[in-house]
Amino acid sequence: MRALVIYCHPRRGSFTEAVRDVILGKLDAAGAEVRLRDLYAEGFDPVLSAPEHAGYEVEPGNRAPVESHVADLEWCDTLIFVYPTWWYGLPAMIKGWLDRVMLPGVAFLMPDAEHKDIRPGLTHVTRLGVFTTCGASWWLTRMIGAPGRRTLLRGVRLLCAKSCRTAFAAHYLMDSSTDASRARHLEKVAAKMDRLVGTDGKRQEAAA
Repeated sequence: MRALVIYCHPRRGSFTEAVRDVILGKLDAAGAEVRLRDLYAEGFDPVLSAPEHAGYEVEPGNRAPVESHVADLEWCDTLIFVYPTWWYGLPAMIKGWLDRVMLPGVAFLMPDAEHKDIRPGLTHVTRLGVFTTCGASWWLTRMIGAPGRRTLLRGVRLLCAKSCRTAFAAHYLMDSSTDASRARHLEKVAAKMDRLVGTDGKRQEAAA
């Protein structure tokens, strides 16, 4: 198992960091190779520049500005996002990562003479995990439409293998969370990870 973890939070010591550490622990226990991209820590620039936009469809040159991230994406078979939900959606850092790294010829294939729509390019990704926190309640997030969750578990998922396994966990009402609610959520994250990677590791590797 080769897991790429995209982690996004501006501060050290956050609850999101605790979620990340549970995920990393479960991946280690499963014997996975792991590459962690801490977007804030590495100073990732989420802004799609004018030159990048002009060359967006020009393959393979379009990957040059983010080559190391593209290499990680092509290397992994397990892709996991860990981030806080802001304004019901993805932080700008995560959205910018999608804009700049999920490129034509990498994440998807552009339409051509035989295909009117894009086609998946991440068919090597067989596991997709999304772990987040939300200030709003579950019902309010769902009423708005949960755009962050939909972008990743519908949009990105469609680019992955047809049999791609998914996992999602969110701690809602973070502003009124308690030690007990946060502890319960970490247990939930651990359980979701067990199902995502397989509780015995070896069995899941054989099925991948």
